[in-house]
Amino acid sequence: MKIILASQSPRRRELLERMGLEHFEIQPAVGEEHASPHLSPAQLVEELSRQKAQEVALTAAAEDIVIAADTVVAADNRVLGKPHNREDAMDMLRFLSGRTHTVYTGVTVRQGEQVLTQHEATDVIFRPLTDREIAAYVDTAEPMDKAGAYGIQGRGCVLVEGIRGDYYNVMGLPVCRLALMLRQFGVDPLVQE
Repeated sequence: MKIILASQSPRRRELLERMGLEHFEIQPAVGEEHASPHLSPAQLVEELSRQKAQEVALTAAAEDIVIAADTVVAADNRVLGKPHNREDAMDMLRFLSGRTHTVYTGVTVRQGEQVLTQHEATDVIFRPLTDREIAAYVDTAEPMDKAGAYGIQGRGCVLVEGIRGDYYNVMGLPVCRLALMLRQFGVDPLVQE
């Protein structure tokens, strides 16, 4: 049995390692995910993580465990994924400035036909940002591969006044929830044989 992370995210890889799962393979999903625009943010991330896990499971052995995740940022009925370009990143950060938003991550664990999908939601409070601060932060290029155009674990930490919920969820992988999910597949990151 192998554990396969269906993501190329260095943050998700790092978080699996922090959990104590040192022996896993990386096999990112490469297909285009599709979801109804009528889904709530929680339903959206669950559906997208399910699709990623399903794609990677097609080439995995039946006993392999596939872990997939998808993260979005949402506020005022607007869902933010990764920015497409510099201006998009600036617009996202202006929108989030001085307000509370919610980070949703859907996680799917799949082994053969056994599939478990859940999500985590964490509220993040941004301080008010000036256009100069937003431009300087975007110029670091850090926002370009992150939902909501910021990384709480990097320089984006100075944008955040506080959070309510799982910090690791904001990084892109709710590790406590994932650990509990993995236990249902016979894998306990704390008690490894």
